[in-house]
Amino acid sequence: MPVSVHSVIATNLATTASSDWLHRNVSRRRFCSSSVKCSVDTAETERSVKLKNGNDSLEICRVLNGMWQTSGGWGKIDRNDAVDAMLRYADAGLSTFDMADHYGPAEDLYGIFINRVRRERPPEYLENIKGLTKWVPPPIKMTSSYVRQNIDISRKRMDVAALDMLQFHWWDYANDGYLDALKHLTDLKEEGKIKTVALTNFDTERLQKILENGIPVVSNQVQHSIVDMRPQQRMAQLCELTGVKLITYGTVMGGLLSEKFLDTNLTIPFAGPRLNTPSLQKYKRMVDAWGGWNLFQGLLRTMKTVATKHGVSIPTVAVRYVLDQLDQ
Repeated sequence: MPVSVHSVIATNLATTASSDWLHRNVSRRRFCSSSVKCSVDTAETERSVKLKNGNDSLEICRVLNGMWQTSGGWGKIDRNDAVDAMLRYADAGLSTFDMADHYGPAEDLYGIFINRVRRERPPEYLENIKGLTKWVPPPIKMTSSYVRQNIDISRKRMDVAALDMLQFHWWDYANDGYLDALKHLTDLKEEGKIKTVALTNFDTERLQKILENGIPVVSNQVQHSIVDMRPQQRMAQLCELTGVKLITYGTVMGGLLSEKFLDTNLTIPFAGPRLNTPSLQKYKRMVDAWGGWNLFQGLLRTMKTVATKHGVSIPTVAVRYVLDQLDQ
């Protein structure tokens, strides 16, 4: 299994079904691959982790604020309200934000947010703010100029000289152009336009191939929850061997893992809460594939018992469970 050092989360800010943000969790491991000379140090607060890749270093929160919900499907986004919410999260110590080029205005919101931080917070506060974004290009020929042009777009939208982390995704494995793209991204890292290069939703086989090509990715963002334990299989073994860390999403299944859906019957029309967001609909399909709503209710009842014992919520138990899996 993946090896981690510590795990501390802000349980009072765990995601609920109505939350605007999707918390993501980071595992921390020592790198042992000959082709990827990296290591990980745990900050004294135990709420952050420092990722090291050679001379590069990036300290991020163990629990991230995801911004998928800004991409549409959750209702109209008021930019001022969104940025105010980002400031509240950062003030509470959750100062790492995870977004993507295709998450609607997410990168633009981060740019507005980071400028408010520059104006309204002390310089040392800014040092703790981190913005992780993703690039999901079409599977076409990956030239240096094409990669550079797209990374420059994200840098401009986020109003930063260097992206803290660029997480790369590729959906056509029959086309190995992803290796070219990653090599160009590594060049941009050497130029100072990207601080760390990472992956999102790559499978184990391709992750291994990427590492064998000497590309020093520091993490892979994958779906992982108490219902979806797939990363604990082959992916976890490779991560333990190479030191690549996992950033997990879907940990509270868009809010399904919450009191809101406890003791509900979705088989009766209008009897339960509405599945009215893309994330709720997505993770309901995961529940159906996992074993169905009745089995899921049994899981929620068990999690509620644990939550009551510790004076927390079901989402907090869900997050804690995944962090503990990553810590083993």
